[in-house]
Amino acid sequence: MYFMQRDGWHCQFLEADLKTTLPKKLNLSNSQKVIETAERGGYNMNLEGRQALDHGIENGRGGIWLLLTEEQYQKLRTL
Repeated sequence: MYFMQRDGWHCQFLEADLKTTLPKKLNLSNSQKVIETAERGGYNMNLEGRQALDHGIENGRGGIWLLLTEEQYQKLRTL
């Protein structure tokens, strides 16, 4: 998941090749929603992972690897 702050938080999802975008995009109102999305997506919230996510939020953009279920992945593949 790639996220960027611009009038809220815009989240875009990429395939494992980091080139192909999935059609579903999210527009989130605040950084807490980015954190919640990461948690629901199976992001590793150990100390290192949380610091990396916080760093991206502080910079206004970042990217993280999600561990999606097949159902979550299929939802991102459809509009």
